[in-house]
Amino acid sequence: MTLHVQFQTIFMMFLSGICIGALFDIFHVLSGKLRLPRWTIPIVDSIYWIVAIILVFKMLIYSNEGQVRIFIFLGMGIGICFYFALLSSLVIRLTLILIRIIVAIYRFFTRTVEILIIKPIIGLYRLTVIILGFLLAVAIFLYRIVLQLLYPMWRLFLWMTKPVHKYLVIPDWLKKLKGRIIALYRRIFSK
Repeated sequence: MTLHVQFQTIFMMFLSGICIGALFDIFHVLSGKLRLPRWTIPIVDSIYWIVAIILVFKMLIYSNEGQVRIFIFLGMGIGICFYFALLSSLVIRLTLILIRIIVAIYRFFTRTVEILIIKPIIGLYRLTVIILGFLLAVAIFLYRIVLQLLYPMWRLFLWMTKPVHKYLVIPDWLKKLKGRIIALYRRIFSK
């Protein structure tokens, strides 16, 4: 391994140390903002370590074809210390700003969907109910008027067919059904 490759490897491990620190802060802020249950903490930690290991080995393979030397750990340690000394608060602030932006975009889209889709559908539903209620009220009103207008004709029809009534026999089951319907009608509408 040449001196150039060694310096490149130390620099890449320095950068991977900074990335590991940034990932740690991002995972920490996200887990705090999302208020994850306690049982998910080991899962989140496992995901963090898997991502960190993959990152370090990708950078190691890129810089010196995956050879592990003692100065690799030195470069990562220096990068982590540099990150937590100078960059940690900046990354935390940027992460919080990014979370606020994402939440604002989410609220904007949900509000837009509510205003453009949900409220018009609810308004159409209410308008339909009002129109159908009005039409039903008009129909009932007209039905009562028609019944009142036809009542004298009905009485005339019954008077004209009175001689034939004695020949019409109504079955007993129909009389019982008629009595039950009348009783049910009186029970419902008499209150």
